[in-house]
Amino acid sequence: MPRTGVFICHCGTNIAGTVDIEKTVKASRSFPGVVHADDYRYLCSEMGQDIIKNAIKDNNLDRVVVGTCSPRMHEQTFRKAASEAGLNPYMVEVANIREHCSWVHRNMDEATPKAVALVRAAAAKAALNDPLEAPAIEVEKRALVIGGGIAGIQTALDIAEAGYVVDLVEREPSIGGRMAQLEKTFPTLDCSACILTPKMVEAAQHPNINLITYSEVEEVKGFVGQFDVKIRQKARSIDPVKCTGCGICYEKCPAKAPSEFEMGRAKRKAIYVPFPQAVPNIPVIDRENCLYFKKGRCQICAKECPPQAVDYEQQDEILERRYGVIVVATGFDQLDPSIYGEYGYGQHPDILTGLEFERLFNASGPTAGKVVRLSDGKPPKKVVFIQCVGSRDKARGMNYCSKICCMYTAKQALLLKEKLPDAKSYVFYIDVRTAGKGYEEFQRRAAEEYDVAYLRGQVGKIFPENDYLVVRGVDSLSGKTIEINADMVVLAAAAIARSDATELGRIVGINSDSYKFFNEAHPKLKPVETHTAGIFIAGACQAPKDIPDTVAQAGAAAVKAIGLLSKELLKGEACTAEVNQAECSGCLYCEAVCPYNAINPVEIEERYHGGTLQRTVAEVNPSLCQGCGSCTVICRSGSINLRGFTNEQILAEVDAICLQR
Repeated sequence: MPRTGVFICHCGTNIAGTVDIEKTVKASRSFPGVVHADDYRYLCSEMGQDIIKNAIKDNNLDRVVVGTCSPRMHEQTFRKAASEAGLNPYMVEVANIREHCSWVHRNMDEATPKAVALVRAAAAKAALNDPLEAPAIEVEKRALVIGGGIAGIQTALDIAEAGYVVDLVEREPSIGGRMAQLEKTFPTLDCSACILTPKMVEAAQHPNINLITYSEVEEVKGFVGQFDVKIRQKARSIDPVKCTGCGICYEKCPAKAPSEFEMGRAKRKAIYVPFPQAVPNIPVIDRENCLYFKKGRCQICAKECPPQAVDYEQQDEILERRYGVIVVATGFDQLDPSIYGEYGYGQHPDILTGLEFERLFNASGPTAGKVVRLSDGKPPKKVVFIQCVGSRDKARGMNYCSKICCMYTAKQALLLKEKLPDAKSYVFYIDVRTAGKGYEEFQRRAAEEYDVAYLRGQVGKIFPENDYLVVRGVDSLSGKTIEINADMVVLAAAAIARSDATELGRIVGINSDSYKFFNEAHPKLKPVETHTAGIFIAGACQAPKDIPDTVAQAGAAAVKAIGLLSKELLKGEACTAEVNQAECSGCLYCEAVCPYNAINPVEIEERYHGGTLQRTVAEVNPSLCQGCGSCTVICRSGSINLRGFTNEQILAEVDAICLQR
């Protein structure tokens, strides 16, 4: 007969405010097998854990049920407490009476019976629990960082400095990411290239970092400590060993195409490096625009290349490597403002996004550092900045604040005044949000010392008239309609998730929120972990953030990764699948759905009518199984069970709720 102890947590008033704790404890004492029931204000505290440990010893408990918050929060806490008291940690069950009861009901009459039912179900399941042992897993001492922006670079450097080998995968020909496109950074107005380029070079020269640029992750299998990854390294059509980066090839190349780095506002050659400080400084041939690949002629780059590094026959290469941890740092995209017809983006060359306007300040940008109108090359005298284009727009854009727009708009208005003292800036805004060290002072400086006019209101229409762009909006403070004859308009377009974020999340095994940004395991307590062990996130792939926050999060992700890599062995999953081979039909549907390749067919011999019969059945490798349960769902014969979640245990829970026994 099991000896179960039940412990109900008040969680301050989180649970006790809605669930009648005394009634729940009293009801728990009547459940089959329950020999002890108690409650405490905070069971997750040291004092609360001591109560559980002492009760296990004093009452000789062999099972524990804790009525508290989500098991995702504190199941490990209570398992550890039970283990310290000499009880197998998998003899602990958690009934989630916070999220499922107190947080979804407003009165005790509804929440309390439900809490009692959930605790009763947990006690019924606990009665069928068996002690489990987690297998030990070896850790591959190598990290994969996906994304070569500042978040990925910082993460790779931090991990490499700890002595571990890091592969930094970037899909563009160079690392650098969004930060490489910036002229200056707020609020200190540091030259972006001056602070980023040393990091890029350091990453390229670090003995523990392998740059795998112009490459994409195609497949991730395995689990924490042993991720097997396939990386497609696209053909550059250049031999990186021979190439000296002299640049003669792209100087001589006659074919041109829109530059991705300049967002189509300038042209690049068909053989190119994305920007002058690119790392690695090895060109890539754009086969879609190269005359040789299109028409079979030209080959000027090959003829002019002194070290004969051009290789038209080069093919994509698939790299297969094993990693202990993976950090995803793939950054963000910018919303295409052309969906807002009233702003006329895409219809007039002098209506730009904030990132496009930023490139005008850069010496290697489309105008060689001159801030001029793209329509006629004249310097602008009036520039209108429009905030929240696609941000905080539930109807047509994103419901969230993009966080960086207010600050980079203030920076650009300030830089414009320094570049063109006669120019005047107008900023249409909803709210000015400047949360960050020195941000408020910086924005005020732009408004007060650089004569930037902030107009609280929204723009309804932008249209060309004569040589101007007429910006018509409303000042919501005065209630007056405003019309400005502007030379240029800059749209602070929303920062959005990468277009392929969902696909990458599926490959790597992390989920996304409703805006396709990657989800952290917990917004406060686990901001860089994901729900897949061994996979971390850093930077703007999680949500819009500025450079200081990105670098801080990258460091945090690196620390988590180093923590795992420093271990020789990890504890694996104890709740693994097991096959009743006597009942297995050998259909092997389970093998097809297993994401960890943990199921294989095996041949067994059985006695049959006095003879021997050989047949195929499924077998689970417990070292590979991660207990996801996919196989148990697809098994037609019901011969696969998950340890700790057997069919009998699930039915016992259902009976306990429905039959109240």
